[in-house]
Amino acid sequence: MSDQHPDRTRAGETESYAGVVYDLDGTLVDLDVDWAAVERDLNTLLRDSGVDPEGLVTWDLLEAAEEAGVGDEAEALISDHECTGAERAVRLPHADELRDGTVPAAVCSLNCERACRIALEKEELLSHVHGVVGRDSLAGRERKPDPEPLLRAVEALGLDPADVVFVGDAERDAETARRAGTGFRYV
Repeated sequence: MSDQHPDRTRAGETESYAGVVYDLDGTLVDLDVDWAAVERDLNTLLRDSGVDPEGLVTWDLLEAAEEAGVGDEAEALISDHECTGAERAVRLPHADELRDGTVPAAVCSLNCERACRIALEKEELLSHVHGVVGRDSLAGRERKPDPEPLLRAVEALGLDPADVVFVGDAERDAETARRAGTGFRYV
C-alpha cells in the first residue's frame, strides 16, 4: 500500500488528506429504509410494465426499470422510501469526524440527494459539508461505482482527487474511490 494513494487507510487517517468525502448510509447515518418494501414496489412496477423481475435486487431492479422506460417512476418510488427512512435516520459515530471540521468534507451517496439532505439536516450535519452528491444529482444518472459522483463531490471541495479520501462502508465505495483516484477508508 503506497502512502500517496492507499486503497484502504486505517481509522483516524483522514487528517493526512486535504479533504474527505463520506458515503452517507452506513457511514454517517443509518437510514431506516424498508428495502424489502422497496423491492416489492419495484417488482410490482416492473411486472405492470411487462418485465419479469425474478432474481433481481434493488439496484438491478432500478436498471431494469430504466431499460423498460419506467426509470423515473422507479427512481421516485425508491426516493420516497429513502426520504421516509432519512427522517428516521440514526446518527453513526463517524458523524463526529464530520462535525469536528478538521478538513473540508462532502457527501457522495447511492441514496437520492434529497434523502441525504434530510438525514444530514436532521442530524445537524448539513452545514458541515461543502457538497452533497446523490444517486440522482448528475444529469446522466451516473451512480457509484462510476467515478463521476465522487469526482463531483471532490470538485465541491476544490481539491484534486489524490488529495481526498473517500470514507465508505461497501466494496462499491472502494471501487468508486479506485476509479476516481482518491484514497479510501472502510468504516
